[in-house]
Amino acid sequence: MSFPLNFYLAAFIGSGAVSLLALPLWRRWCLRINLVDDPGHRKIHSTPVPLAGGFTVLTGLLVPLFAGAILLKLGLVKISSTGLIVHGVDRRALELTILALGAVAITLLGWLDDRHELKALPKFLGQIAIAIAVAAACKRITLFIPSATFSYAVTILWVLTFINAFNFMDNMNGLCAGVGAIGALLFAFIAAGNGEYLVAITGFLMAGALVGFLPWNFPHAKSFLGDAGSHLVGYLLAVMAILPHFYTKTNPRPFAVLSPLLVLAVPLLDLAQVSIFRTLKRKPFWIGDTNHLSHRLVRAGLSRQNAVLLLWAVAAAIGLFAFWL
Repeated sequence: MSFPLNFYLAAFIGSGAVSLLALPLWRRWCLRINLVDDPGHRKIHSTPVPLAGGFTVLTGLLVPLFAGAILLKLGLVKISSTGLIVHGVDRRALELTILALGAVAITLLGWLDDRHELKALPKFLGQIAIAIAVAAACKRITLFIPSATFSYAVTILWVLTFINAFNFMDNMNGLCAGVGAIGALLFAFIAAGNGEYLVAITGFLMAGALVGFLPWNFPHAKSFLGDAGSHLVGYLLAVMAILPHFYTKTNPRPFAVLSPLLVLAVPLLDLAQVSIFRTLKRKPFWIGDTNHLSHRLVRAGLSRQNAVLLLWAVAAAIGLFAFWL
């Protein structure tokens, strides 16, 4: 049975609309409690900017997800594949619930960092706890090595890497959210092409929530993602890279296992090069600076807006090669 493409479109548009409309509400809340990014060193904005992006993206993801699940369960929405979706939700209910709770938890951890500027160790411990829950709840990375311990360790490391990669990359308007939306869309199309409809729906919901936030963040920011948002984007993309089946016995594609690395190549390369640079300078790698890929492009002569657009294009181009794989 072929899955109706209109359902994917509805997930993308629905989450985008919720995110777009939710941001003004979260923005007012942030201003009321003074959850803002103040002007300062290495910052170009001259007035405080609300850190509403994390809660906005989370709202755009979870509201349509739960609303759709309830409507389908109650039989209030009728499509040709209703039974297929309900069966998938029932079969993976525990996994989906833990992943959704993980999204809430990582957003709250980022919010605490935005609010209280957590030290590196407690923040990292919180990230580890969430990564362990993901590894315990969902399919794990194996790399063809039959060891449960190895699989758990690699999966936890994967989640931690991309939570921090996207956190590091949130240094220019639209960069983190845009690259995240591109990655989510690519994973959604890969899953849809493999017939993994539930994973594809999740990917389209993620992409829509990020696209709905972008008009408030690029090119001129009325809101920032903050650590709450960048942590959430990294978590979502790390999970989306784990969920699809890139290699199966019935459809063996050895090079397809490289797809997640290619889809997420830009944040991974940015994390690697900035960490190496800071290590060589004998600086803690978690202390921010202006040596990210985006900053280097600006120093090479591009405007900030064009640097972001170029990195979007590179992420899309490399990701399309992954889709071909």
